[in-house]
Amino acid sequence: MPAADTTAQRVSPGDVARVWLLHCLSFVLPVACLAYLLGGVREGWHALPWLLVLVGSVAADMWSPSEERQPAAMLPDWPFDMLLYVLAALHVVVVTLLVVRVAHHGFWTGDTFVALALVGVNSGYSAITVAHELIHRTQAHLHFLGRVLLGTVLYEHFSTEHLRGHHMRVGTSEDAATARFGESATSFLVRTVPEQFRSAWRLEWRRLGDAGMSLWDRRMLRHRVLQGVVVEWTVALMILSALGPGAFAAYLIQAAVAVRLLEAVNYFEHWGLTRRERRVTAVDSWDTASRFTLYTLVGLSRHADHHEFASRSYQQLRYLEESPKLPYGYFGTVVFLLVRNTRFREVMTAELQRCRLGPFASVDAR
Repeated sequence: MPAADTTAQRVSPGDVARVWLLHCLSFVLPVACLAYLLGGVREGWHALPWLLVLVGSVAADMWSPSEERQPAAMLPDWPFDMLLYVLAALHVVVVTLLVVRVAHHGFWTGDTFVALALVGVNSGYSAITVAHELIHRTQAHLHFLGRVLLGTVLYEHFSTEHLRGHHMRVGTSEDAATARFGESATSFLVRTVPEQFRSAWRLEWRRLGDAGMSLWDRRMLRHRVLQGVVVEWTVALMILSALGPGAFAAYLIQAAVAVRLLEAVNYFEHWGLTRRERRVTAVDSWDTASRFTLYTLVGLSRHADHHEFASRSYQQLRYLEESPKLPYGYFGTVVFLLVRNTRFREVMTAELQRCRLGPFASVDAR
């Protein structure tokens, strides 16, 4: 059943305020990280209760009510863009506080372990999720901010591969970020990380006009992936030089946690699906109706509509009934696939069978 047409709906200040306030749920984890890092160093077991914000997020998501309402037409961009700016600023502040804290108080402490868990998850949350929204924007400054955020988790090449690789090839064997039917989370991770980097590198080669140019070719100065690698690792090595190996290790770990979460999401967003049309349709991406995911991850859960209309702002994304549905929201599904991957694949296979998608699609399906 097609999504409801939102063009006839009238938007009021009350509608805008309601949706905006719901999206403010995206501040729960960043603010918790900020509060933790601004507090004093916690000895022994005193740091562990702060991990309840992560446990609580997963629990809230797994038992979240559904949100199937369609967005009001023509919600203004500026209040929702402000949320992205604030989330980006909070991420930079939190990562800075983390490396300074570790430099001053040491790496091998329970306090640092909890800080790394909180900040690593938040980097996947406030850096990569926000960056994903920003790199799709047409305004140059927003796109650039998205690239900067990705650089803080040493994954700037994602901006090239995601826009010019994944969105063009999604649901095909050529797409490094589409998980194959039956593919395990570990196999996908080992395959997709180097494949995405190589694809991004080749895409920039082609943009510059030579698919095999030397690294020393002067045109490589305009190679965006190379630029990203140089800048992001320059920042990392500056942290090593200025703050020491502990801070450097903390910076790398928060980036690794964030990337692991990104690739867990990439894994389930198209798992087992095979595109049958030239144009991407609603059945080429997995969705969830989780209200908690929708409002904490700035609309990321409405992934089917995002792939049909990649330039659509997060607050305008529609719920599409036709898409296959995840067993939980994004938080719950990530934990599910990491902890019980065999069972996860069984559940996803059953949903593909129900929807007659992937390997279960009929030959004459359109």
